[in-house]
Amino acid sequence: MTTNQPTGPLFSWTQAIYLLHAFSLVTGIIGAATIIGAFLTGWPSIIAVILNYVKRSDVRGTWLESHFRWQIRTFWYGLLWVSICILFVVLTLGIGIIVAWLPLGLVSLWFIYRIARGWLALREGRPMYV
Repeated sequence: MTTNQPTGPLFSWTQAIYLLHAFSLVTGIIGAATIIGAFLTGWPSIIAVILNYVKRSDVRGTWLESHFRWQIRTFWYGLLWVSICILFVVLTLGIGIIVAWLPLGLVSLWFIYRIARGWLALREGRPMYV
């Protein structure tokens, strides 16, 4: 990956995408939804992932490409972990719901960590290494 300095609008797009993800997290924390539910199904995160894919070719070859990859992977890996937890609950005929709360809580904390770490690195002008 080259370290070409991107133009201002690309930095602003990347920041706006972090803002949309963070808005989903805050909605899950203070609202009736869970952090996981708000992040994976809330309109701000859905819009953010769509924007990641739409603008991804624009950031190719810049240090912002790593942030787009970080954001996309956060969404899809989170969906994977939540799906595994739900599958566990279904396969254990609901008994697993008691056990599934711990990993679901960890996924919630992981979402918060990923968005905070990525956004802080962006503000400092550093790429994300995954």
